[in-house]
Amino acid sequence: MMRKKYVPDLVKLGATFESNYNRLIRLIRMMGDVERIRFSLHNGLAYVGQVHVTLIESCKYTDTFLLEQTAAAGRWINNPKLTVRLYHDACVAEVIARDGRQLSQGVNEYPNQKMHLPDEKSQLNTFLSEWLNFCITYGCCDESPFTREKV
Repeated sequence: MMRKKYVPDLVKLGATFESNYNRLIRLIRMMGDVERIRFSLHNGLAYVGQVHVTLIESCKYTDTFLLEQTAAAGRWINNPKLTVRLYHDACVAEVIARDGRQLSQGVNEYPNQKMHLPDEKSQLNTFLSEWLNFCITYGCCDESPFTREKV
């Protein structure tokens, strides 16, 4: 039985990149002149976790951020750690690394030595979209919406 080769939906992927850019820009605007923000996530009264957004590289047309959840409400929750690059000239953002490991390709042969999924890039960017929505909706701190730190 032959497996059908995965073909990415470029329209959907492009829309995800654009929406991730807009969501991340909303969070970045809250940063002001600082290079790092930290905020807690609360769903009602329930503590869900803490997220850090750190600027790790800034160039003329791109910025690279590390987004990591450093505390979670339960041990069953993985603490995501994504490196995201914003391309300001194209107004798109994409995940370029997960857990400090560079992503391989947009489409992976499967099976492969590192067991990357064929659509791993698409899945990670979709996850980023959902995570940023959650951060924007439920991110808060006791005194102000976000705690700001100089790095």
